[in-house]
Amino acid sequence: MENEDDDPIIQELDVYLAKSLAEKLYLFQYPIRPSMMNYDGVPHLSARIKPKQQKVELDMAINTMSPNYCRSKGEQIALNVDGTCSDETSTYSTKLMDKQTFSSIQAASNTSRYAVAFYRKGEIHVTPLHGILQMRPSFTYLDKADSKYREREAANDAGDSSQDEGEDDVKQVTVRFSRPESEQAKQRRAQSYEFLQKKQAEESWVHLHYSGIKDSRSEHERQYLLCQNQTMTENQELMKSPSEYLQMLMPPNVEEETEKPVAPSNVLSMAQLRTLPLADQIKILMKNVKVIPFANLMGLMAAGTESIAVLRCIQQVAMLVQGNWVVKSDVLYPKESSSPHSGVSAEVLCRGRDFVMWKFTQDRWVVRKEVATVTKLCQEDVKDFLDQMAIPRINKGWEFMLPFDEDFMKKHPDVVQRQSMLWKGIQSKLEKVFSLSKEDPMSKKTDMSSAPSVVMTGDQVLNIARAKAKESQARLERDLQKKKEQTKLASSVTVVADVLIKEEPMSDDESMDTSTYESINNGVVNGVHEGENSEESMNGDEDPVAKELLEFVESTFRRQYVLTMNELKRLFNLHLASLPPGHILFSGISDKMLQETVLSSGCKQIMVPFPPQSTATPEEQKVFALWTCGDTYDKERQTLLEMFSKGHRLRRNMIQARMSQEFGEGLSKQQLDKVLKDCCVCYGGMWYLKGTVQS
Repeated sequence: MENEDDDPIIQELDVYLAKSLAEKLYLFQYPIRPSMMNYDGVPHLSARIKPKQQKVELDMAINTMSPNYCRSKGEQIALNVDGTCSDETSTYSTKLMDKQTFSSIQAASNTSRYAVAFYRKGEIHVTPLHGILQMRPSFTYLDKADSKYREREAANDAGDSSQDEGEDDVKQVTVRFSRPESEQAKQRRAQSYEFLQKKQAEESWVHLHYSGIKDSRSEHERQYLLCQNQTMTENQELMKSPSEYLQMLMPPNVEEETEKPVAPSNVLSMAQLRTLPLADQIKILMKNVKVIPFANLMGLMAAGTESIAVLRCIQQVAMLVQGNWVVKSDVLYPKESSSPHSGVSAEVLCRGRDFVMWKFTQDRWVVRKEVATVTKLCQEDVKDFLDQMAIPRINKGWEFMLPFDEDFMKKHPDVVQRQSMLWKGIQSKLEKVFSLSKEDPMSKKTDMSSAPSVVMTGDQVLNIARAKAKESQARLERDLQKKKEQTKLASSVTVVADVLIKEEPMSDDESMDTSTYESINNGVVNGVHEGENSEESMNGDEDPVAKELLEFVESTFRRQYVLTMNELKRLFNLHLASLPPGHILFSGISDKMLQETVLSSGCKQIMVPFPPQSTATPEEQKVFALWTCGDTYDKERQTLLEMFSKGHRLRRNMIQARMSQEFGEGLSKQQLDKVLKDCCVCYGGMWYLKGTVQS
């Protein structure tokens, strides 16, 4: 009420709807310059219209007597356009550019919300607009000047050739008859740009007469802006209920969408793009550009967009390659898609493209033949991958299309570290899928001493420097720990009843020793880990790092049931990459700490007897399984895991016979399939524990 008192109503006006010019009233928007005014302040106009196209052209006179008008330039333009001769077709009859042409375009597709208001004697008369035309300068006279120039050049060439040639040579003429045009060809021709331009040119111009603001004709036409009958029966359209009035002010979006011009589904303007959420904007941009530096991406965002928000979204749809962002493979190739060349599934395409992206993280150059050999994909698919992110160089291969972005690497080291962890996980998966050995030139890192000609990226240099720093720090810590152990050992030897008792020190910083597992004969050692924990086990209630690590391990095994140490480390690296910078798990987790957490979470190590000729690494031979899940299948899973402690692969009939012996005939086929699906994979008719199958 206080606000209403401060802003009182001064006057109430009646509003009338005038319909006399409702289907004829247009609004023209055009610039008025002082050089176009006569001495009365009114522009000199001549107009013409094409009614079918609703296209208007205005010729506005230019004041050639103005001191700002360049007469020599005007004469030169008129000479170029019309030439030396003047006739009825001349654009400038005075041999001087004395007018400027403006051509109309539709300023708004929907004019139902616009109207012209006329105020008179305390009344407002509103007339709806039928169209809004925006007049823009037309430069068709330049096209006319170009055509005149070409005609003169052609005439000169023809004159020269006629003088050189004595008589025309006899030339053979081939006569061809056109085929009858089909209906589809007619439709395509009717929709072509040239046909539409020709149809528009065929419509003749209708010249209009311009009436000034004080002309009697203008005064007469202006009266039609007033409502002729001001009775209430003629103005029922203004008598609306509040809900109807609100709907008129804010019409539904469906009406606007039906009136929008039809555009291709893959075309989206920047104005439409910026109406979408930030994540969708970045996803659409990355699907179109494929590769982009971060600075260019920020330039495409709306003003005021924070770089932190863009970084958070870009990591969901792209990967960092040489400091630039490359769209992820699963964004370009969804699950339901397939290759247009070979027809292979999207999963195979994503795997091959990830290999190409990973190769570019190692080197500036990639050879297509090597990629095709490893991925087993056709040449067309491999070429599509390379075209998206590289440029071919003769006798060199394919070079990454963008230079290395050192500025981004220096400004965002946390993002670089997270992306490096993701690439490590992808690398381990690629090595397993494509059977890349450690000595394979496809997978080993570049050696600066043996291959000085190879260009190393800044990411590689940064990783090498960090690895060396960690190794030197670990070496210093081990030396310091040995000195402490020697001091402690000297003081810990005591004599009790003539018996020497030696206390063995323990080290928590020591990484997990796998040499014992390498020396064990897998065919002899069978059984299940007893679950005892060493004295170095961590208390999750006291240590927040241990608590976070325990939560990750428990949630991971509740989903996977069986994991090798190698696969667990890969999942842990992916988990670290998804955490925000500065998280407590970035403090450093050793392999020993991770293994002890697994054993303390209710999991057991399955001593799978791998064959002596197995190529599995020590970390792939360490298999852990969730022993007790809490559902109705715990006993069945435990029996199955015990069977794998006696053989690294089993047949289904052997598993079914053992299950029938333990649980009788009550175990159905669906229950057995559920247990096998939780813990095993089938390969070549044999069943293996997850992660232990050797291709």
